[in-house]
Amino acid sequence: MSGGIDWRHNDKYVIMTLLSFLPTLTLGTIRAMQTQDHRQRVAAERRERMRARLLASAMRLVAEKGPAATSIDDVISAAEVSRGTFYKYFPSPDALVRELAIEIANELIAMAEPVVQSYKDPAERVSSGIRLVARLATDHPLAATFLVRLGWPDARGPNMLLDFVKRDLTDGIQQGRFTRMPIALALNIVTGAVLGATHCMLAPGCESDFAEQTAAAALRALGVDAKRADHIARIPLKTVEILSDGLLTETSKIPAVPGAKASRPTVERRRVS
Repeated sequence: MSGGIDWRHNDKYVIMTLLSFLPTLTLGTIRAMQTQDHRQRVAAERRERMRARLLASAMRLVAEKGPAATSIDDVISAAEVSRGTFYKYFPSPDALVRELAIEIANELIAMAEPVVQSYKDPAERVSSGIRLVARLATDHPLAATFLVRLGWPDARGPNMLLDFVKRDLTDGIQQGRFTRMPIALALNIVTGAVLGATHCMLAPGCESDFAEQTAAAALRALGVDAKRADHIARIPLKTVEILSDGLLTETSKIPAVPGAKASRPTVERRRVS
């Protein structure tokens, strides 16, 4: 470049220019910067802990009472915080519930999607997704009850989880693995199966393989041969990874309602940071 410095080929000049500013950074300045960074990090961690506390409290309340009956007073009492603290994080109970639903959905996607996508066959992907989400009822009963109280999954409304199901159903129809049908109908088959399985598996006395029975029934309804559907539904599930500091982990030991059965391990799981 005429009349100027070619910064791309003058590394020595760039380094010398940067070094010329170093004497202005005294030891005190560096320490002050480190202290400020530490304070900001601690404050951010404190805010995240409080947010998680409010979300966990809301999950328990909605699971017990339903979203319409859950008030700000209920949440701040359960979380043992002030009304002002609540409003620092959420403008209303509805906003809190929406945020909580998104948080759970994101964790479910992070947990299930790597396993689901490890299968090439769309029928195996749909089956594994149904089983993993249905097993939420035994591994994470509080989160499952919360979602059921919200009426989830509902194929009539937008839902980020349903986008992934729609993708696999579309692939299955295009590849001839499923009977050609409107995608809305295929979604209703899957979401209805998951909701029904979750209801059953939250109740005492449900068969231990109900998730597999549900997946097989959904595959048959989608057009898969009965024998093949049963085989696919019983393929061993691969290990899932859950966030060690996520909501699902934090609330996994809390029963859905007082006196509910403790969860039992059903899918091999590995926690990741």
